[in-house]
Amino acid sequence: MASKQYSYTVLFEPAEEGGYIVTCPALPGVVTEGDTLEEARAMAKDAIRCYLESLAKDGEPIPKDKELKLDPVKEKVTVAVPAA
Repeated sequence: MASKQYSYTVLFEPAEEGGYIVTCPALPGVVTEGDTLEEARAMAKDAIRCYLESLAKDGEPIPKDKELKLDPVKEKVTVAVPAA
C-alpha cells in the first residue's frame, strides 16, 4: 500500500523537569514529550502518524496544517478568585 506524506507545524515547549513538551495546533489532543529536542521530534512524528492512522481507519478526513501566521504571544495574566 502506498504512503502519503503530510507536514504539520509542531511547538516545542521546554518542560520544567527537563526535556520538551510537543503539541500540534492542527491536531487537537496530540501531545507528546522527549528528553532531548531530537527525541521530542521523533516522538512528535510518531504521535502524528498514529493520530492520522486512527483517523484514516475510522474514515475521518485528515486535517490540513494550521499555518501560524504570527509568533505566539507569551504573557502572564493575574486573576483574583474569591475565597470560599
